[in-house]
Amino acid sequence: MKKIATLFITLLMISCNTEKMHDIGQINTPKGEILLWLYDETPNHKASFIELANKGYWDSLSFNRVIPNFVAQGGCPDTPEGFNDPEYLLEPEFVDSLTHTYGALGAGRDGNPEKLSARCQFYIVHNKDGLHRLDGDYTVFGKVIKGMDVVDTIVNVERDSIDEPLSKITLDVNMISISETELKTLYPEFQE
Repeated sequence: MKKIATLFITLLMISCNTEKMHDIGQINTPKGEILLWLYDETPNHKASFIELANKGYWDSLSFNRVIPNFVAQGGCPDTPEGFNDPEYLLEPEFVDSLTHTYGALGAGRDGNPEKLSARCQFYIVHNKDGLHRLDGDYTVFGKVIKGMDVVDTIVNVERDSIDEPLSKITLDVNMISISETELKTLYPEFQE
């Protein structure tokens, strides 16, 4: 009986010391790793990103448009399918406090009047001053918490006349868990 009580106390102590884990987005590229915090304030875009990452949707795709001081855009290319397939469209989720700052993660879209997001396409803001002219037109649903140096490298590769990299920059997009301590190190503004 004493062994069971000791085991119970040990397990209780371990469970009390277990640190909370958080799910974050991970983009692995030939240029390095990018880690993303996904905002709870944009639940549909967050859920969509998680679903597509877990399905491996982007794993055969690439950063298809890269422009220094603007964005690194990845996912489906600019095709009618990516912008017209209802399965891949989301209602906008504009939040005044979530703006196009350096490192913001946004959802791509075409010029549709409803401002529906193409959930299969995302971009990362590369302009250090932000791209606030996009606020209220494109949904910001996350931010880079590690890897802006990788984004800097990506947007500065050689590209063609339509800003597509000459050498493909492939995507391997996943959801991973990190400890709250590590999250607070990477994302000091994190608050629960």
